[in-house]
Amino acid sequence: MPDAPLVEDYHDRTAGSRHFASPIVFWDETLRDGEQTPGVHFGPEEKLAIAEKLADAGVPLVNAGIPVVSAEEAASVKRLASAGLKCDILAAARTVAGDIDAVIASGASHIAIFVAASEVHLRYKLKMTQEQVLEASVRSVRQAKSAGLHVAFVTEDTVRAPFDFVERLYRAVTEEKADRLVVADTVGIMTPLTFRWYLEEFRRRVRPKDWSVHCHNDFGLAVANTLTALEVGVTSPHVCVNGLGERAGNASLEEVVVALETLYGVRTGIRTDSLYELSRLVEELSGVPLAPNKALVGYNSFSHEAGIHTHGILAHTLTYEPLQPETVGRHRQMILGKHTGKAALAEKLKERHAEASDAVLARLLQEIKTGSESESKAAWTRFLAAYRARFEHPGLSDEEFWRLARAAGVTGGGT
Repeated sequence: MPDAPLVEDYHDRTAGSRHFASPIVFWDETLRDGEQTPGVHFGPEEKLAIAEKLADAGVPLVNAGIPVVSAEEAASVKRLASAGLKCDILAAARTVAGDIDAVIASGASHIAIFVAASEVHLRYKLKMTQEQVLEASVRSVRQAKSAGLHVAFVTEDTVRAPFDFVERLYRAVTEEKADRLVVADTVGIMTPLTFRWYLEEFRRRVRPKDWSVHCHNDFGLAVANTLTALEVGVTSPHVCVNGLGERAGNASLEEVVVALETLYGVRTGIRTDSLYELSRLVEELSGVPLAPNKALVGYNSFSHEAGIHTHGILAHTLTYEPLQPETVGRHRQMILGKHTGKAALAEKLKERHAEASDAVLARLLQEIKTGSESESKAAWTRFLAAYRARFEHPGLSDEEFWRLARAAGVTGGGT
């Protein structure tokens, strides 16, 4: 009789309800939506460094930014487009002729044309009717296609817009030969089951050949919703390294990729062992520290302190790890602290071929626990104060703003 498996895997029980596209084209938004994280700015050299790492990792499509935003942004996009990277470079534009001209001038081969779709956006932000939005969208897609660009058409707040309007709008741009259709959960309100229904209805009504999703993380569901979309057959997920992005961020590149590879057995074409290095680079250049408990790339994601856990890991890594840390370019850590047990301590001694009796181990263990419990938190308090000062009020301070305002010629406003 064959040995029973060490762990049961139930994912194959639902395989019949999943329909993954092949290939899945990862569309990275780190340099556009990721840079829209409050307080984040990537200079031209930094954008190039991140784009190079993304391309080397196997990411096929990188959004370099919105050229019309500034002269620096336009120069950055142009530089990435001409850098000979092993990926396609995309730039974004509103349904405005000047925006699209700026993308054409940048040399990017792909364009994402975006416009809002929900009534709250149309009425209070754009101040446009549905017909005006439809006309501007058709005109913009036609302009971009005539320039030879690969065109993705994006609606902001797709999933809160009237479905009849969504259908009319996407059918209209499809008739103008838009290459890829993007559904956006702009404020992250979808749940996996509802999103599955929505995307299946979208496919029934619009019949997209190449489609994409852009999921925000306001309720912590961006990765789950993105995986749901991929199960339905969506071809191109939007992702950001470290889950950066507006407000609570976007679907995390590393989480979506490794979930597909490990949980579903789907080959993504991404070099997973390069993900931690990529994550660290983006952490450094964005100035946004990784949460220690961030999945896969957080500093604690392969660290073990509790005695029960370390004992299990030393016996077999599957006890408390779902994958080997080397899969994402990591290494396992055994942490010595309040919850440490004898097994971890003995393993630590083995690093230098040291030995100790049970009595010595017990004494040393007690010293470690006592030292950990009595450790001062003053340094942590100072660190947290600096961290909060940086992220609770990102961007220009009031003092800096008013200095610039007065230098620009603004008068009044008190002192």
